Amino acid sequence: MARAATGTFHFPCLDGPYISYQRIGIAETHFGGGLRGALLLPHPFHPITWTRRKRTIMAVVRPCKASSSLEIIGGTGNPWASVLKTLQRPYEPFPLICWNRHIETIFAAFFRSLPDVRFRRECLRTKDDGVVALDWVSGDDRLLPAESPVLILLPGLTGGSGDTYVRHMLVRARSNRWRVVVFNSRGCGDSPVTTPQFYSASFIGDLDLVIKHVGDRYPMANLYAVGWSLGANILVRYLGQESNSCPLSGAVSLCNPFNLVIADEDFRKGFNIIYDKALAKALRKIFKKHALLFEDIGGEYNIPLVANAKSIREFDEGLTRVSFGFKSVDDYYSNSSSSDTIKQVQKPLLCIQAANDPIAPSRGIPREDIKENANCLLVVTPNGGHLGWVAGGGAPFGAPWTDPLVMEFLEQLERGNRDVCETVASFRQLDAAQQSLEGLHELEV
Repeated sequence: MARAATGTFHFPCLDGPYISYQRIGIAETHFGGGLRGALLLPHPFHPITWTRRKRTIMAVVRPCKASSSLEIIGGTGNPWASVLKTLQRPYEPFPLICWNRHIETIFAAFFRSLPDVRFRRECLRTKDDGVVALDWVSGDDRLLPAESPVLILLPGLTGGSGDTYVRHMLVRARSNRWRVVVFNSRGCGDSPVTTPQFYSASFIGDLDLVIKHVGDRYPMANLYAVGWSLGANILVRYLGQESNSCPLSGAVSLCNPFNLVIADEDFRKGFNIIYDKALAKALRKIFKKHALLFEDIGGEYNIPLVANAKSIREFDEGLTRVSFGFKSVDDYYSNSSSSDTIKQVQKPLLCIQAANDPIAPSRGIPREDIKENANCLLVVTPNGGHLGWVAGGGAPFGAPWTDPLVMEFLEQLERGNRDVCETVASFRQLDAAQQSLEGLHELEV
């Protein structure tokens, strides 16, 4: 789930007098401007009240009775579950927020703090004359050595370097002296669009370009990547398709929809329609900024449908599936799922999902394929919503529960890679010394 460019989260379809879904009731017609008012968390069954300008959202709160157990699945021979300390502790969601997956998702989108980070932007020209934007932490070229590990961050649909979950991960990695760069896809994070093409769940060309570019810039550093939601789907597809030739030393996938056919089915049901309309609005906003690029484009494009899309499916039908050569939107979803490529992943991969994620359904997780792949580790939390995980030491307004686990996993990988590099260097030195001795021996003879 991505926040809008203004830092607010919009639910434009809440235009009824009262919408009820399971245990949540919401009355609201439009979200606009900054937050004001208060979040009230009194005794059980008391309403939470969120005030935005002249309108109010009310949700009836019930006690949280969440399980603290984690579902952990590791491939045969995978050692990570036993060495990651975060997995040895129970998952403890923040009281009163975890009782409903939508409350947790919306709370994180609205109320999670946004760390202040200064960026230096770099725009890359793609092979088809498109543009992607890389946001580097300002000053790191001077402050960090050339061999510092590099972490590439891939936000979710319409997301970018301004999203709270991206910023928190960036700050944590940066505090461990990692070099961090945010990959803003075409049109996202205010990146320019120069051709009539955006990005898709199926397209890994831009990510491949970014990874090669970063690797060429820092040849002495190990490269890693973290992706959320759609960014996670793209990342896992890249890992699977590149397989043994993948230049990344490890990766993390969070809130990955995995099976886009299943995700699409669930996205059109119940309260999920609100997320669908909100994201469709964000996509329309990006499209309208660059609508002139699609003027008189012809072919199978349906530009009126795109400009007025009320759902992600309509947007994909009118534009995305045509841009990337799919016969239909269903063809696009069925052939763009990362669940189809996870068997081929040959680099260490940590997948973190929430069992109650409304956008990345638990039933779409390829558990058996992950279990059979020794390079993969799956962690499923009992709660978390979508990009929520309001739990742990940072709750409720700080970093998601996942951040310490992600960083612990990456640090373990980097430590192992450094040990391998040092071992290889030692062998090279020993080999050079032996060659020198042999040369001296021949000289003496």
